[in-house]
Amino acid sequence: MSTKPLAIIAGAGTGTGLSIARRFARAYNVIILSRSPASIDPVVSAVEASGGTAFGIPTDVSSEASITTAFNAIRVLYPGSPTAAAVFNVGSWNRAPFLETALEDWERVLGIQGRGAFLFSKLTIPLLLASKHLEYPPTLIFTGATASVKASANFSAFAAGKWATRALSQGLAKEFGAQGVHVSHAVIDGIIDVPGTKEWNLDAEDAKISPDAIADTYWHLHTQPRTAFTWELDIRPYVEKW
Repeated sequence: MSTKPLAIIAGAGTGTGLSIARRFARAYNVIILSRSPASIDPVVSAVEASGGTAFGIPTDVSSEASITTAFNAIRVLYPGSPTAAAVFNVGSWNRAPFLETALEDWERVLGIQGRGAFLFSKLTIPLLLASKHLEYPPTLIFTGATASVKASANFSAFAAGKWATRALSQGLAKEFGAQGVHVSHAVIDGIIDVPGTKEWNLDAEDAKISPDAIADTYWHLHTQPRTAFTWELDIRPYVEKW
């Protein structure tokens, strides 16, 4: 089995996750973790079609047993391969008036964003700490949203989950940045141009964020030298009001 470095991406699909996987697959073997096996196959196929290598593992990142099993499988599949990068790109959408938000929805969002990000970090950071000999600093990136920094009406549960992930990322950046691991948080402030938003008509043709541009930005974060780490950046279209 190849000992080429790994990029572990939690959260797959036909949008941002696919673009991130394709970009990082230019340099690394990519591991895709996703709750739905159906969302893994298109990403693996796209990576392989572009000349890269990807392997998918159905995983519930909010379950300690599930994510531990996934990382054990990675060790078996790729013994001796260092982990160069990890990306937490898991979504947990919820929109509802607060008084109509069920406790189970609140717990689901916090479970995926807060608990999931915690478990993913616990398993990836030791691997990244052991990978400081690679060309670029080992990197852990979290995908955020407008709600990571600005809560809105009807999005209280979604914002709470995103704020939890952002807070975790900041703490990790301060703790492990000094140890050579680059932890970064990206605020994706706008509508991403993915299949689910194709029918959304905006004022400008290029008013949506390109997922490939997001992936390129993540690669830039990964390649930053230790003398110039960025903890947080925001990405938005030129017409986005903020």
